[in-house]
Amino acid sequence: MHDIRAIRDNPDAYDRAWGSKGLSAQTPRILELDQKLRTAQTALQAAQSRRNDVSKLIGVAKGRKDEATAAELMAEVELLKVEIARQGEAERAAGDELRGLLAALPNLPAAEVPIGEDEAANVEVRRWGEPFAIASPKDHVALGEALGLMDFEAAARMSGARFTVLKGQFARLERALGQFMLDFQTSEHGYLEVSPPLLVRDDAVFGTGQLPKFAEDLFRTTDERWLIPTAEVSLTNLVREQITAEEALPLRLTALTPSFRSEAGASGRDTRGMIRQHQFYKVELVSITTPEQSNDEHERMVGCAEAVLKRLDLPFRTVLLSTGDMGFSASKTFDLEVWLPSQGAYREISSCSNCGDFQARRMDARCRRSGEKGARFVHTLNGSGLAVGRTLVAVIENYQDEGGRIAVPQALQPYLGGMTHIG
Repeated sequence: MHDIRAIRDNPDAYDRAWGSKGLSAQTPRILELDQKLRTAQTALQAAQSRRNDVSKLIGVAKGRKDEATAAELMAEVELLKVEIARQGEAERAAGDELRGLLAALPNLPAAEVPIGEDEAANVEVRRWGEPFAIASPKDHVALGEALGLMDFEAAARMSGARFTVLKGQFARLERALGQFMLDFQTSEHGYLEVSPPLLVRDDAVFGTGQLPKFAEDLFRTTDERWLIPTAEVSLTNLVREQITAEEALPLRLTALTPSFRSEAGASGRDTRGMIRQHQFYKVELVSITTPEQSNDEHERMVGCAEAVLKRLDLPFRTVLLSTGDMGFSASKTFDLEVWLPSQGAYREISSCSNCGDFQARRMDARCRRSGEKGARFVHTLNGSGLAVGRTLVAVIENYQDEGGRIAVPQALQPYLGGMTHIG
């Protein structure tokens, strides 16, 4: 959400920022609606004030037995009622349209974000590790089906496309990855583990920016709740409509949950395998900070996600996203892309975003220093630490051997009873 006062003060800055994300000038309509709203509010208040004054004068006139004056005043009150209703409707209409327009506009990119239309303008920041030297690498689908541990046909029979059944050692490996990531982020990076709801109301998904614009990307239940697309929704909303003591910040929260996505805009993309699924597990990282802390916290969060890949010895690169490739709520995003031998390419496995006060305004989440009266909006950050399904894919493909066996990364062996190979 955006501060209308800031838009009034510097509309050109907002149009330039939105223009870098491919949007046409938005502030002319915003300022027009804002003026209509304020004009209606002023007229409404004036009419209400006059009605109150006239009502008192009617009492005075009746006390003097001046029925003629009382009748004139009562006639004026009737006219004022019509005016109050008219201005009230004008206020409601302008306010609803203005709030709807502001709610549908994305966050402003930070000054250092590269300007570009899509991922072609992203900037690689660093790489870690060397891609595994694998002769004729197979993809995770071929490996999993050959081992009898991955069943896409059974999943399709019961659920349709973009679902997977994992069996035996692959199901255990997926569970081990989630537990390892959760233990790693809580014990080594100080995140607080949370077990949050998977079903949330409209206000929660509006607060983190999925509504109203991206409703088609979500799954909705018959009682009008939403299945979370990521635990970011539940974790960030823990501070909605709250004032948090600044001395308690930053809050660092993590959760291992299923995530549910309709993938409405992904028709024809990654239809083979587990890269793009309707249901998958993810370890989410969320930080709530003061405005002064958020940039450093963003770099720290990226490092916490990178550390998982390093511990698993998976080659990856870190990329700063351009304005056109960045998400709706983010002001700055780093993607981590892991090496997949079957594709000969790096693929996204984590996005870590600083949202500034964009989500906080939508949730009315504030912080206040001890002893001070004024409160200000917090900054919110979120990232994957990591997406479990895509990490499973990366482990399977990078740790394959010529015989189709999968070596177990050393960091995961304690979670698998000391198992060193699958298959």
